[in-house]
Amino acid sequence: MLILLPPSEGKTAATFGEPVDPGALWLPALGTARKRVLTRLVAMSRRTSARAVADSLSTLGLSAGQADEISRNAVLQSAPAAPAASIYSGVLYEALDAHSLAPGARAWVDQRAVVFSGLWGVVRLDDRIPAYRLSVGVTLPSVGGLTAYWKKVLPKALDPVAAGGPVLDLRSGAYGAMWTPPGNGSATVRVLHERVVDGVARRSVVSHFNKATKGRIVRALAEAGAEPASVDEIVAALRDLKYTVEEQPVAAGRPRQLDVVVAEL
Repeated sequence: MLILLPPSEGKTAATFGEPVDPGALWLPALGTARKRVLTRLVAMSRRTSARAVADSLSTLGLSAGQADEISRNAVLQSAPAAPAASIYSGVLYEALDAHSLAPGARAWVDQRAVVFSGLWGVVRLDDRIPAYRLSVGVTLPSVGGLTAYWKKVLPKALDPVAAGGPVLDLRSGAYGAMWTPPGNGSATVRVLHERVVDGVARRSVVSHFNKATKGRIVRALAEAGAEPASVDEIVAALRDLKYTVEEQPVAAGRPRQLDVVVAEL
C-alpha cells in the first residue's frame, strides 16, 4: 500500500545535521533528476542583484516580503537536513504528528507514506531533506515546468512500487498531476464537512479541515497497523475506524473516488 501526500508550504528548517544527499533519498534512481532541479534552483537563487532577486521572486510566486526564501534556497546544498516529517509543518502534518506515534506505527508510516515535491519528486517521511521553497507549479529556468518534468520521470520509478498494492491518493490537484497511479488499484479522497442548517444537511469542502482530516486518517491507519490489499479493504479499514465513507461513481479505468464525511471540525 502507498499513501500519496502533498508537501506543505510551511516548513521548519533543521538547525543541525548533514546536508541532503539526493542520491540517498527513496528511489535513488531519481537522483539525477533531483540534482538537476536542485542545481538550477540554487543557481537561480544565488543571484543577488535587485533585478535577479525580483526575477527569482516572480518565478517562485513569492512576494517581496518573502525574499528570505530566496536566501534559504541559495544554500540548500549545504543546509542542515532532517527527516521530512520534521521539515513539513503544515496542517496535514500537524494532524498526522508522526513524531508522537509509537515505534511500530511510525515505521508503518515511513514505509507507506510518499510525499510529492516540486524539488525532490517524491520522498518518504524518514528521508532527510532541508527546508526549501519550490512549488510544482513553477517553471524553472533550464528545467521547464516542474509538473511536466516530473510527469516524465516518475512513472519508471513509481509504477513498479505501486504495482504491489492499493494506492490511497490524498494529494491536492497540482501534485496529483505529477504521477497517475493505476486506476483500478487506487482511490482519491475528498473530505466533506456535513452540518445541519435549518433542518437540512449541507456538505462543503473546507481546505483547512480537509488537510487536517487527511492527516488524521493517515495517523489512524498507522495506529491500527492496517494492511489493506485492495481499495475495498481500504474502505473497510476506514469504516472500521469509524469514518463515514461514501463512494462516488467514476468512469471505467479511473481512480475510485471516496468521500469521507465528517461532522466535527
